[in-house]
Amino acid sequence: MSDFPFDIVGFDLDGTLFDTSADLAAAANHALELVGRPALTLDAVKPMIGRGAKHMLERGLEASGGLDAEIMKRAYPALLEYYEANLTRGTTAFPRLIEALDELESRGVKLAIVTNKFERFAVKLVAELALHHRFACVIGGDTMDKGNAKPSPEPIHEMIRRCGGGRAAFVGDSIYDILAAKNAGIPSIAVSFGFLMQPVEELGADAVIDGYDELVPALFKLGNVPSATSSTSAAPA
Repeated sequence: MSDFPFDIVGFDLDGTLFDTSADLAAAANHALELVGRPALTLDAVKPMIGRGAKHMLERGLEASGGLDAEIMKRAYPALLEYYEANLTRGTTAFPRLIEALDELESRGVKLAIVTNKFERFAVKLVAELALHHRFACVIGGDTMDKGNAKPSPEPIHEMIRRCGGGRAAFVGDSIYDILAAKNAGIPSIAVSFGFLMQPVEELGADAVIDGYDELVPALFKLGNVPSATSSTSAAPA
């Protein structure tokens, strides 16, 4: 029997598993160009990522001249169409991710993704990167009932159900990730290299890592020290 303290490790996608910022920024700027707005820099777009494409575009419109409902109706479908056709042109895994996944799998851990990206985009992206076989499930922002994307605990509970139950932890880069884990009653780890909207120390995660070589040691430490925010990782009945 494995001595590893977790049966399931879940991950956010954008800014946690993969640096998707180049492709998301390209899609946002494509949509902005169609409606006569100036392009945004990559650094400007990164803090807008995390709550799905619609939120990112709303923030992009606000930053480039103001949010307008009619413009949004024209720009949003264009963004989605462009992004779906160019999901992985500039997307890369963060350094040492594959080695960390290898080690977790060797310890019998089930891996999962919970993202606020549309499920079809997340599934296609992971498949295009030839990593689909690594994850027991991929849960998107539209997988659950409306209003149940992160920071709701429901996607985390569903992740645990789909993985067969057990003790779980969650890894992310935003306040939505950390709150979803807290709301679900499981430990959280924040990555300092993600698309941060605020200093990583302010997210309130149970641990912070600066690289994927630190993930397994951090999980061991969390598993041996009861989390102040964690009571159980079992999915609700």
